Amino acid sequence: MEIYLDANATTPVLAQARVAAMQAMAEEFGNPSSIHSTGLKARAMMDAVRQRARQLLDAGAGRLLFVSGATEGIQTAVLSALSALRERRENGETTGNLLLYGATEHKAVPETLKHWNQLLGLKLQVLAIPVDRDGRHDLAWLRQHASDAGMVCVMAANNETGVISDLAGIAAVLDETGSRALWMVDGVQALGKLPLHLSQTRIDYAPFSGHKLYAPKGIGLLYVREGAPFTPLLAGGGQEGSLRSGTENMSGIAALGAVLAALDDGRSFRSHAELEGFRFRLAEALQAAFPGVVFNASLALSLPTTLNFSVPGLSSKLLLDMFDAADVRVSGGSACSASKAQPSFVLQAMGLPEWQTASAVRMSFGPAVEEAFIDEAVARIHACGQAMRRTCLSGADDEPLAGDGVVQLNYGGACTWLLADQADQSCVVIDPQPELAGRIEQYLHCQGYRVLAVLETSPASDWPQPSTSLTLADGQVVQALQLGVQCLVRLPLGQAQAYLLGRAREGRLAAADVTLAFCGDALMADLIGSADPMREQQLQRLAAVIGPQTLICPAHDFDNRLATTLAAERLAPGRAAGVELNAAQLADFLLRHPETLVVDVREPYEQLLSQTPRLSDWALQAMPLSRLVNGLQSWLTEPQRPLVFFCRSGNRSGQAVQCLRRLGHANSYSLAGGLALWERHEAFAHSI
Repeated sequence: MEIYLDANATTPVLAQARVAAMQAMAEEFGNPSSIHSTGLKARAMMDAVRQRARQLLDAGAGRLLFVSGATEGIQTAVLSALSALRERRENGETTGNLLLYGATEHKAVPETLKHWNQLLGLKLQVLAIPVDRDGRHDLAWLRQHASDAGMVCVMAANNETGVISDLAGIAAVLDETGSRALWMVDGVQALGKLPLHLSQTRIDYAPFSGHKLYAPKGIGLLYVREGAPFTPLLAGGGQEGSLRSGTENMSGIAALGAVLAALDDGRSFRSHAELEGFRFRLAEALQAAFPGVVFNASLALSLPTTLNFSVPGLSSKLLLDMFDAADVRVSGGSACSASKAQPSFVLQAMGLPEWQTASAVRMSFGPAVEEAFIDEAVARIHACGQAMRRTCLSGADDEPLAGDGVVQLNYGGACTWLLADQADQSCVVIDPQPELAGRIEQYLHCQGYRVLAVLETSPASDWPQPSTSLTLADGQVVQALQLGVQCLVRLPLGQAQAYLLGRAREGRLAAADVTLAFCGDALMADLIGSADPMREQQLQRLAAVIGPQTLICPAHDFDNRLATTLAAERLAPGRAAGVELNAAQLADFLLRHPETLVVDVREPYEQLLSQTPRLSDWALQAMPLSRLVNGLQSWLTEPQRPLVFFCRSGNRSGQAVQCLRRLGHANSYSLAGGLALWERHEAFAHSI
């Protein structure tokens, strides 16, 4: 069962809405502009939905247009307002020189303001209204600028944090200052969650989107106050009273009408108090599962259907992967910007510290939610907490999984390496990042490791005492530290240090016996063979003591190479093309190559939370991407054996394949789309 907690991005279609849409397509399919009976029926249905929306929104004498969604509504409102400003200017009237929008506004608003400001040649200044720590607009700032504003754009409730705007306070400022600014309020997140009495306000424009409240995508509303200027965005056949041309989306309108009817029936949607109770239960579960969790917006000032939170030491990417493995769908912010993987500009505008803006997660549900759904969501959150404890990501450890071997942790492209020997209960930390300090400390405490050394590749680090000496392949005598059955030696590289891990024999560490080299940024693809004499000297010194296939672990990995070798860098620097197999192709591939090793590169907490696909007769190995170097050398010794990697989405398995192919394993493949698309391919499901 999927627990969908990303309702602020979109919602499933309400059952009544699906029925209404199908009925409109089957029985009320007429063109509402036609004058025959079929067209008149369609017109009557459309008028009834508009009237219901008018009553629900208390639109009074204002106009209500059916549009394709909020973006079109915003475009139409801004075009109308700015066209009016240009007309006033041409008539010699004072229009104001500013276009103001909330700093936490959806990107559709400032981008639209800039677009039409440029196209209409107004050359007005577009400014963001600051917000306070609670995410509410700075009314004092607005008071200083309102009299010079031509248009003011804010949202009734924020899509990322759920923060409810003080619309009454904004209206009071506009009135007090005598501002003639046209006012648009984005009502997308407010519909069905907050009371709206538009006719009792000075709001000029209010766009709404159906798919945020159980209607299909492609249908929305735009409210235009009586007397507010209006310029059609779409001209043509004169539909919608010539305000919005184009044949109306009748199935979408019918579905929206069913949702609006459900809002009135007193049964389909939960009360504000019930929704607050559900949110409280989710918040309690998060606090129990994630010690130290911080809620990024005041619950008292937010929609009862939205939680925005951060967990110290854990990135939003890690949390999203964890929830997704538990079949809980959440997001890191606005769905429109989720793929860009940048810190939340909304939280940045609120003045939150960097760690919160970079690790924020949004959890949102719709007002028609059932209690059983919340029960299951709470259970899944607790399961995530248990997975956290088992994998040393939580302060309350509970029978942690073994943490032997090498672990790569990343923060902003910088790498921290943990070298652990479980049998000896000892560990070495290389290039620790301050932002990862809490997570590293927690991991070491959870595993019960003794820290033998904390080392930096640049600048030089203090070497622990006592230590021994070993002779390297070029005859150098260097300091060495015993780590279980292996040894770690320090190799000076001018102003930097390299650390070599391998098994010594009779006081010597041969080049072929060096398995891993941690050399900071001494090896970079764009500097191989460069004219930098110091860099070339470092490379030559390194090449004299390690083998061409020794895995080199960088201090920075901005392009996700994971690890490299001298041979790979000199022969084929940069990225290698990955090869993907979809599920159907994989089924055939496995039948033709029964010796294939299938590798799960998801992290341990993901593997705990979700079922690993059953692969019958094929070998399966769990090797998380953060521990990939532990498997690379054994795989590289069998270059003919096919390797197929998979993860949740295909991104991390793609990185693994690129790494293997760069290192010379040309028989490596990634499952396209990962587990997210695994079950969609019936051919694969039936053949395994």
